[in-house]
This record gives sequence, C-alpha cells and structure tokens, in this order.
Amino acid sequence: MIAENLAYALVQVLHNLGAALVLGAALAALWPGHLGDTRGLARLQTGAWALQALTGAGLGAVSFYFYGRFPEITVLARIALGMEIAAAFFGVGLGVFYLRTFATWAEAGRRRAWRIQAALAAIALTAAAFLRWFS
Repeated sequence: MIAENLAYALVQVLHNLGAALVLGAALAALWPGHLGDTRGLARLQTGAWALQALTGAGLGAVSFYFYGRFPEITVLARIALGMEIAAAFFGVGLGVFYLRTFATWAEAGRRRAWRIQAALAAIALTAAAFLRWFS
C-alpha cells in the first residue's frame, strides 16, 4: 500500500507541476505589457503539455501495475478524461506549430494563439476536477 501511494503521489506531483506550467506560461505571455519573444514560453508550455500527457498516462500505468487493470470510471469521468487528452493533443500541436512558424506570425495571431493555449489549459484543469471527483 505504501509503494502504491508513493507512486501515485510522485506521478501526481509531476502532473500538478505540468498543469501549473501549462496555464502559467500562457498567462505570462498574455500579461499586459509583456514584450518580446515568447518562444521560450512556448517551449516551456509545449514541454509542460507533453509532461501532462505522460504523467496522465503514468497515473493509469500505476493503477495497472498495482491492480492489473485500469481504474473503472464513470461516463462523466471518461468524458472529462477525453477532454484532457484532447486539450493536451491540441496544446502540443499548437505549440509545435507556433515554434516552427513564429517568425511569420503577426502580433495579433500570436496573442490569439496564447489565448487558445490559456483556454485549453483552463479546459484541462476543469476536466481534471471532474475526472477526480467522478471517478
């Protein structure tokens, strides 16, 4: 029981850190008066989205390792999990696209991309709460 709880806790710590970075990077880029190149924030955020995906899978892997199956979750929790997965998928995709094409974007397009990233982060965080409490 101790090993199982420790494994869950360690993966959850990384998952929570990723969640904070995903939202924090977008908010930092959108902060009033923020000037300059946001590629560093985009790299950080894209990595954080990848961390979210890996640690989310890691939570399922811990369950599978200790119980030989994935946890049974309600329909609402499955919907929330799907929303989290979709947010991470689109967040990574937008981040990679942004990094590859940054130089050609107008300022308005860059701000729009960061607003979308902030919305995806908010969706993922909200879905995480539903997943946690409806599992």
